[in-house]
Amino acid sequence: MSTQTEFTSFIPPQRTLMGPGPSDVSPRVLEALGRPTIGHLDPEFIRLMDETKQLLQYAFQTQNPLTMPISAPGSAGMEACFVNLLEPGDTAIVCVNGVFGTRMIENVERCGANAIRVDDEWGKPVDPQKVEDALKANPTAKVLAFVHAETSTGVRSDAEAIAKLGKAHNCLVIADTVTALGGIELKIDEWGIDAAYSGTQKCLSCVPGISPVTFSQEAVESIHARKTKVQSWFLDKNLVMGYWGGGAKRAYHHTAPVNAMYALHESLVMLKQEGLENAFARHQSMHNQLKLGLEELGIQFVVEESYRLPQLNSVWIPEGLDDATIRKQLLEDFNLEIGAGLGNFAGKVWRIGLMGYSAKPENVEKCISALKAVIG
Repeated sequence: MSTQTEFTSFIPPQRTLMGPGPSDVSPRVLEALGRPTIGHLDPEFIRLMDETKQLLQYAFQTQNPLTMPISAPGSAGMEACFVNLLEPGDTAIVCVNGVFGTRMIENVERCGANAIRVDDEWGKPVDPQKVEDALKANPTAKVLAFVHAETSTGVRSDAEAIAKLGKAHNCLVIADTVTALGGIELKIDEWGIDAAYSGTQKCLSCVPGISPVTFSQEAVESIHARKTKVQSWFLDKNLVMGYWGGGAKRAYHHTAPVNAMYALHESLVMLKQEGLENAFARHQSMHNQLKLGLEELGIQFVVEESYRLPQLNSVWIPEGLDDATIRKQLLEDFNLEIGAGLGNFAGKVWRIGLMGYSAKPENVEKCISALKAVIG
């Protein structure tokens, strides 16, 4: 016999989010999310789409006309880049120095393309010399792909140098900028990146579920010249261009998540009002404050300072402490979330995020005092 359950509204606890994402969401963004829903082809929503594109172009530092938010999380942004630019039989050189490089490999293989791995140690940046060697050894490679800010390790790779190598060898360059966008310097046009994808829940401090992407003119021409259909109907840029293209008349493609787009627009307005350089400086300043506090507790960073991400801090778990127990205590006693290690770093590393609205002094102070209380 089934029992009847009385359901009531879900009221989440008030957490401080200092893991690898999502980050804390500004009250301004949450307020935007609750505004009246309008149609996804309403003239006013079209106006918001145009502004969102311009704001994303600012965030990415690009003039690419095909710059837009995909109505799905960052993983869909990743897939969009690969499925549009690769066809069966193509070759892609993929740099792997953490979990998200391995996911790129998965995407390449599912496109029916050949993946050439360039491996570097977890906790280290991509080695440009290895990239150059792979490019020379595979002169027919169509794509070079790498992770700018590796979320699983907290490492920043030299995106400018890697992209320059790719362009010198006639490759389309794909960059994972999920944790980079809005947190560290990123210059799509100047560096020669052809396709980049990100997520809203990291340094943009928006709600999860949207993936900003940008494609260069060279990438768009490659998409138009395909001999085979893009394997994903939903992510086929040939189709989506008609909806996010431009002008007042838009071709229906899908029903955009209208309220989530309000939230993204608001988060991008906030980034523009702060200014990119100021946002980068704030993330660095909060990292420096966190570093001082962690060092006083004897907690060591995984990544060397010269290529460490200020917004995603990987630290070694002190000997004798149980990873899950400490994180559970932080959550239950302090409403504070920090992240566990992934892959090779599982059980060995904590990932402490200082992204977007989470990158503020009171969060750093709370994190340090809470850690001090639980580890003694």
